[in-house]
Amino acid sequence: MLISPANWYFAVPGVTTGPFNQHFLRDIGLIFLLVGIAMLTGAARPATRVALWFLAALWLGGHALFHFWEVAVGICGTGALVQDFPAVTLPAILTAALALWAWRDAAGGSRRSHPVEDSRATH
Repeated sequence: MLISPANWYFAVPGVTTGPFNQHFLRDIGLIFLLVGIAMLTGAARPATRVALWFLAALWLGGHALFHFWEVAVGICGTGALVQDFPAVTLPAILTAALALWAWRDAAGGSRRSHPVEDSRATH
C-alpha cells in the first residue's frame, strides 16, 4: 500500500470499490504500519503491551465493524464478509484476543507482584 499503491489496489481482490486514490491508500497503509509497529513493540516490551495492543485492536475492530455496516446498509453484498474475513475480520479478532490476554496477564502479574497482600488473604 505504501510503496506501490496502484499495484496493491488492483492486485488485491475486493479492493477496487471506487476510483483509485493514491493519497487515501497511503494514509491507510500508514495506519496498518503503525498497527504492526504497535503489535511488535508490545511483543518486545511487555510493559507497553496492554495499551499498544488495545489501541491496535480498537482500530482493527472499528475497521471490521465498518465492513459489517457496509453489508448491513446494502453498500456491499454478504459475500464481502467472506472475502474480507482473512484480511479484515480475522486480524481484528486475533488482535482483540491478544489484547485481552495481555490485560489478563498484566492483572494477574500485578496480583502476583504483591506477596504481602497474598499472604494476608490466606489468613
